[in-house]
Amino acid sequence: MEKIKVIIADDSDFVRDGMRIILSVDEEFQVLGCAANGKEAIELAEKTPPDVFLMDIQMPEMDGIEATKNIVECGLGKVLILTTFDDYNLVQQALKCGAKGYLIKNHTPEHLKQMIKSVYHGTAVMEEGFLENLAQETGRKTTGFSESGYTARELDIIRAVADGLSNKEIANKLFLSEGTVKNYITAILAKENLSHRTALAVYYLTGKKT
Repeated sequence: MEKIKVIIADDSDFVRDGMRIILSVDEEFQVLGCAANGKEAIELAEKTPPDVFLMDIQMPEMDGIEATKNIVECGLGKVLILTTFDDYNLVQQALKCGAKGYLIKNHTPEHLKQMIKSVYHGTAVMEEGFLENLAQETGRKTTGFSESGYTARELDIIRAVADGLSNKEIANKLFLSEGTVKNYITAILAKENLSHRTALAVYYLTGKKT
């Protein structure tokens, strides 16, 4: 089995070492290296490209937002953002730059691994409860998202995405196949010109497109 190659970028020695240990003892992952800022992460990736970057946002010299933009533009790998609970606006900037999801730092080891696997396999991921907090923080902008252009079923799916449910969970909740849910989400993203489900959830909750 091919291992998922990871580069960890965080200016906290404690965070870096903790995640490195968690992943290194699992045969499904290979940690290519650790970086204290975005510049170091890119330099590591230029030598050996990873599958997934674990990228902190606030770092010295080059932060996670600028690093994500460079990584995506150069095709160096997929980015999973590491956040704290008050990083809402910064997370939106990172998603706009091409990050595939975000992970709250007080995660469990198994949750960390699952999020990395999801990003590796092409699924944009969001932290449970994060979007709800985002909506409360920014206030719901009902004028930004119009429900008039959608069927009742499409709105059910959009609300479920905004609740942080996976395709499988949405399928079980709405008695649909996962393939049907995926097709619905793909069509909705195309209609709104959005690149991934996280951007759709943010748009539904805040009225802002990222």
